[in-house]
Amino acid sequence: MADVQKRELGQSDRKRFWTNDMEAIIAITVVLLILGTINVFSSSFIFAEAEFDTPYFFLKRHVINVFIGLIAFGICFHFDYHFWRRWIVLILIFTVLSLILVLIIGPVVNGAKRWLPLGITQFQPAELAKLVSIMIAAAYISMRIKLQRKLELLSVQAVIIIAMFVLTELEPDMGTGCIILGIPMLMLVVSGLEKNKVLFLGGAGLAGAAALIIKEPYRLERLKITYDPWSDAQNYGYQTVQSLSAIGSGELTGMGLGVGVSKYDYLPEAHTDFAFAIFCQENGFLGAIFVFLLFAAFAVYAARIANKAKDEYGQILSMGIMILVVGQAIANLLMVGGLIPVVGVPLPFISYGGTSLIITMAAIGILVNIGKQGERSG
Repeated sequence: MADVQKRELGQSDRKRFWTNDMEAIIAITVVLLILGTINVFSSSFIFAEAEFDTPYFFLKRHVINVFIGLIAFGICFHFDYHFWRRWIVLILIFTVLSLILVLIIGPVVNGAKRWLPLGITQFQPAELAKLVSIMIAAAYISMRIKLQRKLELLSVQAVIIIAMFVLTELEPDMGTGCIILGIPMLMLVVSGLEKNKVLFLGGAGLAGAAALIIKEPYRLERLKITYDPWSDAQNYGYQTVQSLSAIGSGELTGMGLGVGVSKYDYLPEAHTDFAFAIFCQENGFLGAIFVFLLFAAFAVYAARIANKAKDEYGQILSMGIMILVVGQAIANLLMVGGLIPVVGVPLPFISYGGTSLIITMAAIGILVNIGKQGERSG
């Protein structure tokens, strides 16, 4: 009887791609890293050759960032996720000082100060602020739940997160700022914020967004042409029109790797914010669906890890990390597809961006550690 059960268990295991949720997250991450590395080179080599006299300029830097990201993943996977909670004050101080420093000494690129130069590479403090805001929110929410107290909108943690949002908006970078502020808001709502507070939060969010859009005329113009970019195809609607043209020209199976024509000075930011448009042009509808499924699977397995986490902090932190990765993916896909205004949110793994990739890998390391701790406690 025991032999039969062992045989059935062995057959069951062989039918699965992985034995637990952590392996699934790691496998999905590896596939996305491979796809992203290929796409970064394919979407950037024309621009790199023209600007830096070598087609491998961005690929080399991307590979370095992948290597650093793997180290960050390994470190965050190795340490118990509560370790970062104990050091959150120092991490927060470093993040806030970096956000202030970038406004003082950061180079101006396309009218914004977002990067601190570090020799051969650059550091974008706002990317770190995304993860820090999630960690702060998770600590606050889990503490309130553990003490059986109601969640409040105004707290010390909320003030800190708002301060990081303001500093990011001053760069200016509204897209990243909205992520820094928006994910903790979603975490509050999902964690059981009272209905009247949810309504107030939603109203305040809409009013704040409207004020930020009106403050900068170009944001209002982008919003106006969102659903008819062809009405201003040579100006504010240019990126969206070129993005949709690139996606449509890929048809079912794509033009082939490296063959996409939109990166030849037609589509701005072809290797960063609009990298997915080039991916669709070269890999077609089938390639796009494959990426959709990878992020959907990531969301499912991250939710499973959150469900099995051994404490409230692990549950809420893993939920926040899932929103960080999948939420940015959704925002970028909607932007590239012309369904929301151009907001400058990269597609995790697929878009070129060193700090974004490294922070995402660190966040996934924390997520996998939460899963490992949950399996042990189970």
